[in-house]
Amino acid sequence: MSDSPYTIRVATSLAGVDPAQWDACANPEPGSQPPESPSEEADSISQKERFNPFISHAFLNCCEASGSASARTGWSPAHVLVEDESGRLAACAPAYLKTHSQGEYVFDHGWADAYERAGGRYYPKLQVCVPFTPAPGRRLLVAPGPRAQEARAALVAGLRALREKSKCSSIHVTYETKAEWEALAGFGFLQRTNKQFHFFNKGYETFEDFLATLASRKRKVIRRERKEALSAGIEIEWATGAGLTEAHWDAFFRFYMDTGNRKWGRPYLNRKFFTLLGEALADRVLLVMAKREGRFIAGAINLIGDDALYGRNWGCVEEHPFLHFEVCYYQAIDFALSRGLSRVEAGAQGEHKLLRGYEPMPTYSSHDIADPRFSKAVEDFLKQERRQMEAAIEAYGEHTPFRKGERQDQD
Repeated sequence: MSDSPYTIRVATSLAGVDPAQWDACANPEPGSQPPESPSEEADSISQKERFNPFISHAFLNCCEASGSASARTGWSPAHVLVEDESGRLAACAPAYLKTHSQGEYVFDHGWADAYERAGGRYYPKLQVCVPFTPAPGRRLLVAPGPRAQEARAALVAGLRALREKSKCSSIHVTYETKAEWEALAGFGFLQRTNKQFHFFNKGYETFEDFLATLASRKRKVIRRERKEALSAGIEIEWATGAGLTEAHWDAFFRFYMDTGNRKWGRPYLNRKFFTLLGEALADRVLLVMAKREGRFIAGAINLIGDDALYGRNWGCVEEHPFLHFEVCYYQAIDFALSRGLSRVEAGAQGEHKLLRGYEPMPTYSSHDIADPRFSKAVEDFLKQERRQMEAAIEAYGEHTPFRKGERQDQD
């Protein structure tokens, strides 16, 4: 790109990137964010997101400074930076050279196996994402301005140059916005979809307002679950901001480790990460903690955006009926309504969320594979998978607990 006004470089640590410049690209002031495609729809999508804590310099730096996202764990930071003539950051992308496919929540293990059986080398690959976090949001972080589209093109070119220089098989941009997904298709990226379940605040002031929109039988089920969840003398505590203490983090980390060891063998985040997170983003963190007989027994961590509450990890040391639903889903709704947030994004998987007021929504990822033959095979697979996912989301939408006409309608 010798004729480009931009300089592209790669940062192997966020510690060397100016936080203010990164955040000016990641989370511009409301109303200043550039449209992500020529369409008005894309512009409205970008404006709705506002502040997303996961793409902030603070959160991503916690992943690295703690050692959770590092070369040792198979997440070598390789952030692509686009600088203008004055040396200021015009665009950036959180990127990692990966030696495995763990901690991404968009599964390509089958692709890796097929490519290597055919004699190829799938790893390393270049992953553009928030580590260990299936929370949708912008991934091509472009500062506002009249040259935003040009800066984004330079960013894509920079990602491809890094792929080639690092001998990566592919680039994977995961959990990006729909507008970015559409734009990357214009650059030749393959398109993939999946689903999550989100709760939408349709003008509710209280949890009872939400319940009033449900079919009578579903409403009774939720009330019964909430009552039974706390029937063993369990109390719920919200810890956020100055109320977060190391005692909270110690307790939550025990829960996190227990669940992680049982589910996937090795939890991704270490204890230091949570201390750093509390120091850097305390006002953006919500711990929902369950206590019985003066002792914490379960908890869930959420991050707080300007418009959304993002549910992340959960764990417990005592099993109680429906306590998972109470701590992770119902308390999240309560908190979101108390803050006037527009939605709760409850993370990956979980069809059980459907009957608790969380609605199916598509998620998006984009993939750029260097080998043209393998790329064509993946493209054919993705066409079929997208049709199946669209049908699944439509089918789920017919089984929400809402009375007819109450379901959220949006992309």
